Amino acid sequence: MTNAAVTIYSGGVHAALQPTVIKTLLGSCIAVCLYDPVRAVGGMNHFLLPRGNGDGDDTARFGVQAMDRLIGATMKAGGDRRRFVAKVFGGANVLDVKISVVNVAQRNIDFINTFLEEEGIPVLSKDVGGRYPRHLRFHTETGRAFVKRVRRLRQRLLADERDAATSSVAYGGVTLFE
Repeated sequence: MTNAAVTIYSGGVHAALQPTVIKTLLGSCIAVCLYDPVRAVGGMNHFLLPRGNGDGDDTARFGVQAMDRLIGATMKAGGDRRRFVAKVFGGANVLDVKISVVNVAQRNIDFINTFLEEEGIPVLSKDVGGRYPRHLRFHTETGRAFVKRVRRLRQRLLADERDAATSSVAYGGVTLFE
C-alpha cells in the first residue's frame, strides 16, 4: 500500500488515520508531530510565530492556535490525547543578524517547549535551532520522522527574507520582517 502524501506550509495542520507522509520545509518556523502509538494516528502543524497580537488572530500561523488545531485534528482522526507523544523540529536562525535582534526562532522554541510541558505531552525527540533550514517528512502510521538539513537552501531563504525585510509585509496586525 502506498502512503498518501500531503505538503503543509506555514499555518498548515494535517492529521490522518490512513498512512500518510506529511511534508514541510522549515526555517525559523516550528513543526510539531503528534502521534498516538496505540491507534497509529498522527498529525503535523507548521507555525510561524508563537503568538499574534490579540486582534482576532485565530490563524494556525501562530503557535497556540496551531497546537489547538493539531490536537483537535489528531483526536478527530481517532487519536487519544492521553497517549499523544510529540516530536519537534525547526527554529533555525537562517538570517545573518546580530543576536540582540528579536530572535523569532528562539521564541518559537521556547514557546513550544513550555506549551508541551504544560499540556503534559512528552517530547520523544527534537531537532531545533542551528543555522540551516530543514526538510521534514512525518509518517503518520509509524510516528517516524525524517529530517534533512538543507545547507544550499539557506542562501535562498536569506535572499527571500532580505527581500521581505524591505517590503514590510503586514499580517493580522503583525508586521513581519520590518
